[in-house]
Amino acid sequence: MLKASFTLIFILTGMLAWAGPSAPIVIHSPDGAVKVTVSVTDQGTPVYSIAYNNAEVIQTSRLGLQLAGADYTQGLALTSAGKARLLTDAYTLTNDKRANCRYEANRRELAFAGSRGRKITIVFQVSNDGVAFRYLLPGKSKEMQRVLSESTTFHLPVAARGWLHPHAVAQTGWANTQPSYEEYYQLGIAAGTPSTLGQGWSFPALFQAGGNWVLLTEADMGRSYCGTHLAHLAPDGEYGVALAQAQEGTTPTAPVLPESTGPLQTPWRVIVLGQSLGTIVESTLTTDLSAPSKIRETAFVQPGKAAWSWALLQDKATVYEVQKRFINYAADMKWRYCLIDALWDTQIGYERVAELATYARTKNVDLLLWYNSNGSWNKAPQTPTNVLFDPVSRKKEFARLQQMGIKGVKIDFFGGDGQSMMGYYQDLLDDAAQAKLLVNFHGTTLPRGWTRTYPHLMTMEAVRGFEFLTFDQANTDQEPSHCAVLPFTRNAVGPMDFTPVCFSEIPNRKRVTTNGFELALSVVFQSGIQHYVEVPEGMAQPPPYVVNFLRNLPARWDDVKFLDGFPGEFAVVARQTKGKWYVAGINGNAVDKTITLDLSKLGATGGTLITEGSTARNFSTRRVSGTTLTLPLKARGGFVLELD
Repeated sequence: MLKASFTLIFILTGMLAWAGPSAPIVIHSPDGAVKVTVSVTDQGTPVYSIAYNNAEVIQTSRLGLQLAGADYTQGLALTSAGKARLLTDAYTLTNDKRANCRYEANRRELAFAGSRGRKITIVFQVSNDGVAFRYLLPGKSKEMQRVLSESTTFHLPVAARGWLHPHAVAQTGWANTQPSYEEYYQLGIAAGTPSTLGQGWSFPALFQAGGNWVLLTEADMGRSYCGTHLAHLAPDGEYGVALAQAQEGTTPTAPVLPESTGPLQTPWRVIVLGQSLGTIVESTLTTDLSAPSKIRETAFVQPGKAAWSWALLQDKATVYEVQKRFINYAADMKWRYCLIDALWDTQIGYERVAELATYARTKNVDLLLWYNSNGSWNKAPQTPTNVLFDPVSRKKEFARLQQMGIKGVKIDFFGGDGQSMMGYYQDLLDDAAQAKLLVNFHGTTLPRGWTRTYPHLMTMEAVRGFEFLTFDQANTDQEPSHCAVLPFTRNAVGPMDFTPVCFSEIPNRKRVTTNGFELALSVVFQSGIQHYVEVPEGMAQPPPYVVNFLRNLPARWDDVKFLDGFPGEFAVVARQTKGKWYVAGINGNAVDKTITLDLSKLGATGGTLITEGSTARNFSTRRVSGTTLTLPLKARGGFVLELD
């Protein structure tokens, strides 16, 4: 009888916890254009859908987490929907697409419960430019919670097309350095297409769905979760979220999948959406959703442009005399920085680098130094190596650099997206801030909103950048279309260290872009520190008006506007600082095209145009006037327009 009573109590508890489907919860954006609907299925699975201007852009998609010992994917009931409240925020960014950012969203916290005391809260924030949601799990202070999988999906309409980046298999590639987000995007493929490398698709993922544009990514990456990506298979266009691969930890025993004692909070799942590509290019949703700056003293954070020898001259140029020449080059161009790349410790040495730093300061130039990140996760031989992973060694090294007068570090060859690797990134950022060092991550993951939380994070690679053009002709041939997709994908979610602008011929390669195209990249691409590929000899060839443009181009932008373009085909963007606009465009196609620009939205009626001349390797300039400007855009060509 007693046993039967306990059985009855258990059954009743389960029935109360999951009482079947509930009435849908609706959350609108402040302007009413975005509508999120959340409900629970007959199986007790939370689901959501998103409409934009009454057009469905995300069909019914699943929500939930699977933990070791707890299933939050089914058997759940909505216990509290809370009240929608308007959330507003205003903040500044030093080295991203916009200086002064404002965020406004309707926030609603939905609490779910299941049997045996299972509780989970899903927080939605709906803004005019998109939707974000995250999971919150309560927990006792000593209770370890381990996430095994995430059931989140994004169900795209059947006719949607995607511009997607294949996610690499861990521990593949040169010296076991993948994944580092360095593949070519698949352009305009049908939603649901299996990934080309079998490991899924990286964030950010761009889709065109029913006349609207959708960008999927994640933001506010803390230390209690791993980086994620879209799963390999997406039947019917329903993309799942895949966690990091087993090999993506800092050590063989370090955590890869998310685990945390006490409460657990996931990163935001972010859906940027709009009728125009302008929303994708201009949105700051990834930083809007990320934690405010953890760094109190930020006077040392100075965006800038940098001279850099490695891309065209390679390892042999990392010697004292060449780097002194590049310091002089930076000074002549009025660029703030000079980056000394790999092998400086063996080919120059600490003492002579300190001499270079002292010399550079007399020229109003500061030095940046390269480091290998590696512990056990890569086999890259470039030095300095094995000095940053150990906390004691790292702090000692950073203190030494500060004493030498070094202003920043470029840290390369990371090991993926595991939770422990996410923690290592943030350990580096914390210790660099203590030594007042700027940071540039290469061979790396995505920014995921870190440029707000860590304002001294000037840029990150996570892109198949210019260096690949030097490796083989196939890469060189793909530069135009590749560059034309990046403003709508990778560079839309944070600073990108592509390392642009090459007027010279690439050794043993045939460059297919015009010089106008290369010049335009200095504005089209945004990076807190823009490392220019061109060397002193190459910069001596263009006419003075081109050199002066690069000499005087702002290092920090206050605002960005999308003017025209289509992913992989062409892109025209405008960037502004101190009230002055700079417009730049590139043509990723092999045929000429004509574009018409409305300059009235920038408050301008004229300016100075620089584009190609009579050949792909020279320039021309002229004055233009009027609020409407029609321009020929040559095949694989480009232009810059400095407005009055």
